Amino acid sequence: MVWKGILAMAAVGALLAAPVLAAEDTTHDHGAMHGTSGGHDMKMGEKIFSGKVGPWNGEARLVDMKAQMEQSGVSAKAIAQVGAKHHLMMFLTDPKTGKPVGGVSGEVVVTGPDKASSKAALVVMGSHIGADVALQKPGKYSFKVTAEGGGQKGTAAFDYQLKQ
Repeated sequence: MVWKGILAMAAVGALLAAPVLAAEDTTHDHGAMHGTSGGHDMKMGEKIFSGKVGPWNGEARLVDMKAQMEQSGVSAKAIAQVGAKHHLMMFLTDPKTGKPVGGVSGEVVVTGPDKASSKAALVVMGSHIGADVALQKPGKYSFKVTAEGGGQKGTAAFDYQLKQ
């Protein structure tokens, strides 16, 4: 049973990494936020935040992993192992150059409609920092992101209304 869960999460990881790997060889237009042209992973998921994260420009996208797996043809059995997880992708860019910020990590605290909170590490995943988050039921979720790198630190807070 554990192996099935591991295989399902590996499939999700492959789905999220594929656009990142493809982005490595695509156009490097940094006039706008990284990923806004071509097949970059900023096209994935739903944009739930755009604004300042300390010294950086930021954009947060939320990917419904089950929906993404269905679109990619993953088996229903593997999808069932994922549960109600979502993947939060946070893209940070230098406001002067428009280039992605490297060497940044952080954390996200998610507070659900029941006021329960959970914390997850945001780790580098290609052109974004991200984490899997559990949004268990419909309602308002609040996100507080903290990012740090290159001697700088920033935070952002935003809400998301999960429908279903």
